[in-house]
Amino acid sequence: MQLADGRCVGAEALIRWGRPDGVVPPDAFIPIIENTPLSGVLTYWVIETVSKELGGWLAANDDVHVSINVPPEVLGRGGLEYAAVKAGLGPFAHKLVMEITERSIPDRIGLEALNGYSDFGVRIALDDFGLHDANLLLMSRVRIDIITTDKSFADSMLATGPADPRMQALITFMRTNAFEVIVEGVETEAQRDFLRDAGIPMAQGWYFSPSLRAGDFQAFYYANQ
Repeated sequence: MQLADGRCVGAEALIRWGRPDGVVPPDAFIPIIENTPLSGVLTYWVIETVSKELGGWLAANDDVHVSINVPPEVLGRGGLEYAAVKAGLGPFAHKLVMEITERSIPDRIGLEALNGYSDFGVRIALDDFGLHDANLLLMSRVRIDIITTDKSFADSMLATGPADPRMQALITFMRTNAFEVIVEGVETEAQRDFLRDAGIPMAQGWYFSPSLRAGDFQAFYYANQ
């Protein structure tokens, strides 16, 4: 959501594993498939599903984006580009955001691929951003367009207030480098107001909406324009 005007401007593709006995949360199965062939297979499936369920929405709306989480081990292996083009997302490259997790630094092939995606129009986001060596090294090698912070950041900012050095560092970093910033995990009106007043442009979290199926999300989008 854009904090200045309350408009919905995008979505993040989330994975939920539905079973007869309930929904398996991603933190229960994602770590198991990391750095295995299934990591790439699941990522390609997400790309195909985004196209199938949100392709029409992407085509009909100009100022929107969809974020897709991509594990570092998949980068530069050819499958992402093929999957996106095959799924029909090529014309919407400028509306795609590739979120790179901070689990590890991509290898040389992955770094070259990231810069290639950026040249193609895909925006690159650094997920769960922190001012530490791994992130700073990655940012020195790849053009990063967006940085996101996790729920712990939103929680701690409300507790410590605007003088918190991490908030000041984030705002300075954002303004100096012209990054877009998305604060994730916003759950209360107070958090939203605090971040908006601090000049943070975008946020997401349960305060705005729980995770939604594609059709319900599109209804939410049009209701918040």
